[in-house]
Amino acid sequence: MPARSARTSAAAPEADRAQLGLQLREHRKARRLTLKDLSGRSGVALSTLSKMELGQISVSYEKLAAVARALALDVGQLFDARAAAPAGAQAPSVVWSSADSGPAYSSGNYDYRMLATGFPGKRMTPLYGRIVARKRDQFPDFIRHQGQEFVMVLAGRVAIHFETGETIELGRHETAYFDSGVGHIYLSLGRSDGQVVVVMSE
Repeated sequence: MPARSARTSAAAPEADRAQLGLQLREHRKARRLTLKDLSGRSGVALSTLSKMELGQISVSYEKLAAVARALALDVGQLFDARAAAPAGAQAPSVVWSSADSGPAYSSGNYDYRMLATGFPGKRMTPLYGRIVARKRDQFPDFIRHQGQEFVMVLAGRVAIHFETGETIELGRHETAYFDSGVGHIYLSLGRSDGQVVVVMSE
């Protein structure tokens, strides 16, 4: 898959970040929760939640997943209203998505394209990722979230560092599967950004 230009990847996440904020606010209001309530349930700071709803900041997948769990949602439902199917509605047997046109989200160290957001009640969260980070100190801490994680490298070389001290390096079409609760970070090796498909389960 060809790498997207830096200009394209920077512009798209801003629009989808604002859409994420609107979706988050709607889901929170529908449950009659205040920002303080949601903060208490998710463990995400109230000020961070407020900025997320206003589309002012990007946060890690770890925080997105925590907010989604607190709202009893799949992460994809924070990006795509179609994922919230009405009660009694027949769920689709298959949905189509593209890494080029899926909702974009940037955490600073990773650029994401969310995949299959239109499928309601997903048991997995698939995404396309471009690994921007190259140094460990670009992360304030290791990333941890519930579930398991599968990754396949599409282009470039990627290193996954774990809080246990273990490091694994992956090249094109190589894969890894691990417990997402173990702190981990992805780093690109070399001049080009690593491109990956990641599937996470809760």
